[in-house]
This record gives sequence, structure tokens and C-alpha cells, in this order.
Amino acid sequence: MDKPTRLFDFPYFQLEKHALDKALVTKYNGEWKAISTQEYIDQANAISRGLLRLGIKPNDKIAIISTSNRTEWNVMDIGVLQTGAQTVPIYPTISEDDYQYVLDHSEAVFCFVSDKEVLGKLNSIKHDTKLKEVYTFDEIEGSKNWTEVLELGDDKSNQEEVEQLKKAVKPDDLATLIYTSGTTGRPKGVMLSHNNLVSNVIDSSKRVPFQRGTYVALSFLPVCHVFERMILYLYQYYSVSIHFAESIDKISDNLKEVKPHVITAVPRLLEKVYDKIIAKGSTVGGVKQKLFFWAVELGLEYEPYGANGWWYETRLKLARKLIFSKWKEGLGGNIELIVSGSAALQPRLARVFAAADIPVMEGYGLTETSPVIAVNDQRDKGFRIGTVGRPIDNVTVKIAEDGEILAKGPNVMLGYYKEPEKTKEVLNGDQFFHTGDIGELDKDGFLKITDRKKEMFKTSGGKYVAPQILENTMKQSRFIEQIMVIGDGEKMPAALIQPNFEFVKEWARRKNIDIGDGSEKAIAENTQVKERIQEEVDFYNEKFGKWERVKVVELTPEVWGIEEGHLTPTMKLKRRNIKDRYKKLYEKIYRPL
Repeated sequence: MDKPTRLFDFPYFQLEKHALDKALVTKYNGEWKAISTQEYIDQANAISRGLLRLGIKPNDKIAIISTSNRTEWNVMDIGVLQTGAQTVPIYPTISEDDYQYVLDHSEAVFCFVSDKEVLGKLNSIKHDTKLKEVYTFDEIEGSKNWTEVLELGDDKSNQEEVEQLKKAVKPDDLATLIYTSGTTGRPKGVMLSHNNLVSNVIDSSKRVPFQRGTYVALSFLPVCHVFERMILYLYQYYSVSIHFAESIDKISDNLKEVKPHVITAVPRLLEKVYDKIIAKGSTVGGVKQKLFFWAVELGLEYEPYGANGWWYETRLKLARKLIFSKWKEGLGGNIELIVSGSAALQPRLARVFAAADIPVMEGYGLTETSPVIAVNDQRDKGFRIGTVGRPIDNVTVKIAEDGEILAKGPNVMLGYYKEPEKTKEVLNGDQFFHTGDIGELDKDGFLKITDRKKEMFKTSGGKYVAPQILENTMKQSRFIEQIMVIGDGEKMPAALIQPNFEFVKEWARRKNIDIGDGSEKAIAENTQVKERIQEEVDFYNEKFGKWERVKVVELTPEVWGIEEGHLTPTMKLKRRNIKDRYKKLYEKIYRPL
């Protein structure tokens, strides 16, 4: 095989180019269990045969919902796609109402779920869907297990039918429906073809410095999101051994066990890692603490490719040896690359991690673009802090007159499932996809994202405000966990802020400040806490024009979460929900009695 052209070609390509003993590795009952490339293919074929015996036909839809990434997800994905059917990955954390909508809208006929919690949510709504059966990956009493489909495929007598169906699948055929989480309204089903994703894997592969068959990855971002899913195909293309983390809570332990060379991350996770490192460094005291913060300050000045000169590089070498090497050990010791996506990465994080010899390469894309449009590459001066890198091969980017980023290429979706009008809104006649993001291309071709088009607002004074820039800047404060800038049509910008409750408690303890019972409500209502956070906001306000500065803040008395409706599964703000939820705080800011 010269190169894969359909998604199910990736395991076969791996088998031919560099088969692995540990292709996919998952931890069960405290023990890592691996399957080889050949076992991966054998199990996928057994799933295909079993599904055919269950009556699956080309273009049927099969949903997969898993709380954590695991071997079974990937086996199911390949097994389904080989039959000409399509997969519908669903976020485990969305509401039962959204489960019902996605399953009904996609007309999924089977669903494979990971665990008891997901099964419970599904059982409550499945009577309103077209599902014929639900299978589980975990063994759950009273439910059908996915191994029943594997066993149904033990008999190889219909393998020839599988082969014929595989041959019939063309690169431009629909492969998957991915329902975007959406910050407003119902999820939209993004139709991605085999070629959309395969082309994105191959065109992105040139930006990663992998040597086939020698790298180990730890996967923990949700595979139902196109970013991690495309990365898993990319790992398979390069014969990277994929280990699946047990859960977000156990990432730290899993990093030390697996010692990966590469991981993917979202900025929020990197912010939390950085905050933990800083918190730990603040407690050591004495000379060690001075050395620690000397290294951090040095790291925050980092510029790639020795741009700061020999004296800086000399000090950096010492900082890496004395301090930063311990950061790397905390991530397993072998990390060579972190790929960041899904949201804007604060430049200070890009600087300090690169200084620590843990390069974070930020990229950019959307579900509708499979997803990568552009990504940084540390080699050949392809890394520029504050940008998302240059567009990948075969993807054309242009900036519209109003600043919107438009993209065109083989990675652009087929359209939104059953929604031709919404498809027309974002794909015009020349097939440039309208991203909804505002950005600019610099003279060297690096793309910079400045805001979401739909999220920019105008104050009553007629001044435009770009909330994301303000939010990303102010989230640098250790006091601020989440922030939403408001003020559309109002006299001034303001902000709703979820404090970093853990840090505030620590700060109050050190300063002997009484925060009552220490509850989230008590912290949010504490005058001294509010004044201290206003000080932080005022400090960062200095970077902005007077018309866009946040004048007033109100603190929210709870942690913002996905299930609570504050955030999408990819950790983006659900602005309308947040505004509605804290209507009284909004009124307090703009309509005080």
C-alpha cells in the first residue's frame, strides 16, 4: 500500500510498514494489556463479520459513547467502517436530551457504550430512538457485551463479504458524523468523508518529527472529538504505540508509567499543570525557591531559535539542568512534543514549556475541517509563539474583508447532515469554508487567531470588544479559573468570574483572611476576595484600550462545568447559558437598584 486512502486502511498500512507488538494498550483492573497490529486487524474483521450477521448494511449509523479512550473504541471504529456503515461518536458528558437528539437525528441502529453510567443515561431515552440494541464494553450485569459481536464474528465464512464491502468504499464516501457541541442551539452533525480525515492525517504528518515504530503516545483527550481522533489515525500511520489513560484524574500516574514521547492537550490542561508546578515551587523556601522562580522568569522571556542571544541560552541551559528537568520528569521523562488545540494557548505557556524543553506546538482547526488548518512545527523555523503556525499542505487560507478566516482544501467537510441551509451558510460557491474566527496572516505566512466573529460585541458607545483576547489574558491570574466578558449593547465591558476556589483558600490561609466556611458561595460573596480579584483584573486591563477594559466584576458561587451547562465538552464557554444562569449578577452590574 503506497498510502492509506480510507480510514480502515491505517491498521493495514501499519502492518505492512512497521507492525507493532503494542499497537493499542489499555489498563484493565490495574494491568496494562496490549494488542498487536495483527490482533487489532483480526478483532476489527471479527466485528465486521459480527455486524453483518446482525443485519448491518452500508450507510447504517452506529453510535459509540465512551467515558475514556480505550482499545475497544478503535476496534469498533475500524470494524464498522469496513462494512460501509458510518460511526457516530458521542460525547459521554452531554445531557440525556442531547443523547436522544443525536441518536434520533443520526438514525443510529446500534450503540456501543463504555460503562454503567453512560448506559443508565442511554436506557432512559433509547425508547425515543431507532436503536435496535445497546452493547457495553465493561461487563455489566443484565446488558449485552460487545464481546458477543466479536464472538458472532468468530466464524470467518463471511469474510469475503467483508472484503467486497471494503472494496466498495470510496475515499469520498461518508465515514462519520461528528456532532459539534455548539455554544448555542442544537448540535450539528458534521459529515466527514474518509478522504477528509485521511488527507488531514497525511498533510499534518509532515509537521510532526516522528520516526516510524519508535514512539509511544498517551491518549486522554476525548476520542469523540475530531482532534484526538485524527491524532490516533496519525499515530497509527507512524506506528506509534498508543496507550490510553485511565481517566483525567489519573493522567499524572499514567504519564509516569507509560513515559510517552508525545501527548495532545488543550490549553486548560496545560494551565492547570503550570499552576500546580508554580504552587509546588512556592512552598520549597530558601535558595531552592529563589532558583525556581529565577528559572520561571527566564522561561517567560523565551524566544525560539536562540533569538535572545548566547548569554540567555547559557542561563537557559543551567535552568534546564537545575529546575526544568524536574518538570520533564513529572511528565514521564521522555516528552518530546505536546500538540495543543481546541482553544487559544496563552503565549506565556508556549514560552515557559519550550524553555523547559517541553515544546508545545499549537495548531488550529475545526470539526468541519477534519480538523487541522494550521499547526506549528519546531523544525525549520516553523514555530512562532502567539500564532497557530502556517497552514498545512493542500489547505488554502485567506482572510475575508471583515477579518474572517476562510479555508479551502480536501479536509473541508461534506456538509451538515440533513441541514442543507446551514451548510450553505458556511460553504459558499467557491467552496471556502467560513470558520467564524477572526484572524490574520503575517508576512511569513503564520496564522494568528484574534477572536470568534460571533462573540465580538459592540458597547452602547459603538466600540467593538473582542472578549476572547481579554479572557485569555486575564486567565493568566492564579485567582481566576474561568471568566466571561460581557457588555453587548451596554455602556461598558464587565465580567462574570469563577474564582480558582482552591487557590483562593490557600491565599486566604496565608493572609489570615476569614472566608467563613470556605464554601464556594462564601468565597464568591467575600468582599476582600472580590477586591483582590478586581486588582488582578485592573493589572491586566493595562494591556488594553480604555473602551475595552473590564470595569466591573461579579464572582459566581460555583465551579463552571460541562454537565452544569457552563461549558461545551471541548471546554468552550456556553455564553448564552452562562448569561442566563447568572442573570441576577448581570442585572447587578448593569441595572443596580
